Amino acid sequence: MAEKKTLGIIGGMGPMATAYLLQLIIEMTDAKTDQEHLDVIVFNRPAVPDRTAYILDNTKPSPLPVLRDAAQKLTGLGAGVLCAPCVTSHYFYEALSGGIPVPFVHMLRETAEELRRAGRRKTGVMATTGTVRMGLFQSALGEAGIEAQLPSPACQELVMSMIYDEIKAGKPASPEKFQAAEEELYAQGCDSIVLGCTELSLIKKSAPLGPGYLDALEVLSKRCVQLCGGALKPEYENLLT
Repeated sequence: MAEKKTLGIIGGMGPMATAYLLQLIIEMTDAKTDQEHLDVIVFNRPAVPDRTAYILDNTKPSPLPVLRDAAQKLTGLGAGVLCAPCVTSHYFYEALSGGIPVPFVHMLRETAEELRRAGRRKTGVMATTGTVRMGLFQSALGEAGIEAQLPSPACQELVMSMIYDEIKAGKPASPEKFQAAEEELYAQGCDSIVLGCTELSLIKKSAPLGPGYLDALEVLSKRCVQLCGGALKPEYENLLT
């Protein structure tokens, strides 16, 4: 059996999503003792400047120096695989991963691959405006041969309101806002919807959403377990129903 690698998590974007990722990793690992779980180093760094704010206005503070510093600290502590439970931070993926001597899990590409394996052809994307504006999911899905469907500007505002005004502010997400975005995407012919912001993952955690949803944070957790040499529970082999 291959030696397990230590996982390093660049966290704090946001803090609850980081805590949930660690929970998912533990839940997805097929372990019967403490010792069979993965070693994980969590650098919970909520001081990372807001990713969407910088993408929409690059006169704002850049997150990249703080992300790079966190990555270097984690590898210095022995992390053999890195991840960042923040979709929008993948705007900086190439600049960040290029200077790191260990694999850095690309959450969006892994999510697109999960959809491709499930035979999905048109996926609705719920994500931050920064992620949408820079085409992060559109690019990853396109590379996998999947059409990306975005919310209308009005529904995108509702998605952002759920992320920033509610979940990041420690409040429950509005079911009405979520339903409006969901109904619009399915009306456009989508056969699946990606929860493409780790704050939205917390909605799925608290309330079943039914079939057709793929949580990018669950995909990240699955791949971290696999890449670090952990045993994945069989029920998590296919995340999309």
